[in-house]
Amino acid sequence: MSHNRFDDSNLTWRQLDWLKHTSYFIYDVDRKNGIVDAVFKFDANSKVKLHQHKVPYITFVLQGELRFYRPDGTLKEIRPTGSYVRGVANGDPHLEGGGDQDTIVFFSIRNVVDELFVFFDQDMNLAEVVTIADAEALLEAQGRAKWLPAA
Repeated sequence: MSHNRFDDSNLTWRQLDWLKHTSYFIYDVDRKNGIVDAVFKFDANSKVKLHQHKVPYITFVLQGELRFYRPDGTLKEIRPTGSYVRGVANGDPHLEGGGDQDTIVFFSIRNVVDELFVFFDQDMNLAEVVTIADAEALLEAQGRAKWLPAA
């Protein structure tokens, strides 16, 4: 099996304290058009906290394979490198994570008015909510991309 690597040397990966096994880099938040574009890096052989996507989204797997799991932890689907998939709003809650190597996935989150994702605890109680305002704040805290000219 080939282990092609996406060159992420120009990205400054960030993490949320409460979200284990994943890092992110936000490219853009367009509140007017309800779009958030970001890449997520999922640790190899990991499962990210149970969650639900609240709006439509597109994923494009840049490195590794994105694995989806049912709430009970059983494997549901594998998306290999190069997979382009449109996801629906309010789909089934799931876990997801990397395969045998760190997995990098581009997400284009669409039609956002407020909530992007909701996260649940092990008892399916609402634990965390990520909104477009949160995405804007994370983008601002992340700072300018390395490849942009100085302001």
